[in-house]
Amino acid sequence: MKFFKQIKILIPFCIISLTGCIQSFEDLRMSKNNSINIDKNTNGIVALKEVFDSSVEKIPTLTAVGYAVVSSQPGRTQAQKRLMAIRSSRMSAMRELAEQIHGIQVDSNTTVIDLMVQNDTFRAVVKGVIRGAKTVRINPTGNDTYETVLEIDRDMMMALLRNARRT
Repeated sequence: MKFFKQIKILIPFCIISLTGCIQSFEDLRMSKNNSINIDKNTNGIVALKEVFDSSVEKIPTLTAVGYAVVSSQPGRTQAQKRLMAIRSSRMSAMRELAEQIHGIQVDSNTTVIDLMVQNDTFRAVVKGVIRGAKTVRINPTGNDTYETVLEIDRDMMMALLRNARRT
């Protein structure tokens, strides 16, 4: 009976030890071959590595478009509302650039009662720093809307990549 108690204690220890050995073997194999094993969960890391390793020819100019309605902006005069719409459309374009560069985090929650959806909510969060975005154009589109087009060119992307590689 005492033998079985010792076995029960030894089995988890052996499993943990073997798992560590396997992980160490994988690390050794990766460093020896200087290659990276790719599985389903590392696609984002591989995509980031491709961006960091890319040459100037592969880096595109990123473009983003933002829109804003004049009549829904705060302000006492029509001129103030127009300026706020221009600013709002520019911020919308910045958000789109941040989505392209840093990605978007989506959280969702669904409540089901008696096999019927009762509540379904989504929340999107964008977080990132945008540097060097150039305003290509700001145009009125229609009677009540402004459009702003921003871009980050290859030179700025190369500068951002150089800074990212240093850290």
